[in-house]
Amino acid sequence: MTKQVAVILAGCGVFDGSEIYETTLTLLRLDQLGIGYRCFAPDMEQRHVINHMTQEVAEGQRRNVLEESARLARGDISPLGELDADDFDAVIVPGGFGVAKNLSDFATAGDGMAVIEPLKEALAGFRDDAKPIGLMCISPVMAPRLLGEGIAVTVGHDPGVSGAISAMGGLHRSCAVEDIVVDYENRVVSTPAYMLATRISEAATGIFKLVDRIDEMMG
Repeated sequence: MTKQVAVILAGCGVFDGSEIYETTLTLLRLDQLGIGYRCFAPDMEQRHVINHMTQEVAEGQRRNVLEESARLARGDISPLGELDADDFDAVIVPGGFGVAKNLSDFATAGDGMAVIEPLKEALAGFRDDAKPIGLMCISPVMAPRLLGEGIAVTVGHDPGVSGAISAMGGLHRSCAVEDIVVDYENRVVSTPAYMLATRISEAATGIFKLVDRIDEMMG
């Protein structure tokens, strides 16, 4: 039976949703390795809409995270509440500001952040069954709240975000853009991606390594 990976999205676009390149590179590598995947996103209103040309809030606009994420998934997506860890061998969460604005409130609350309940419930099954969990870009900041304290992750070198991870009980490991950090005991793999990447090829190197390691850990 083909391995199956759940990919959790947070909208569409780096400043208010999932990072498009990171998501696409993840899906590309999964497909290249012959791994099946299914995208999921919470059915909720996103925190705000950003004009990606000006990087300013588009006042008066409202968008739904699931509907926006469907753009990335070419319409083939399910509500996060339908994600059952029993149906998958691993889970991956790409980055983008949607992680810090829609999946959590890290953008405003810092190390006092909370993660949305549907995400906590979805990830609990993977954690409890020791199934591999991939986190990239800003999404590793959620590890202490999602998975518990003492888990080693990376966001690259960002002192503010790494400090927040430490303050919440996580273990931050500095990492180059093309590399990964693996917590073998907790089965968590992370990579900096666009926390450090200046070119899509840089992001691809680390993301491909993350997906490759997830593949190995699935057995």
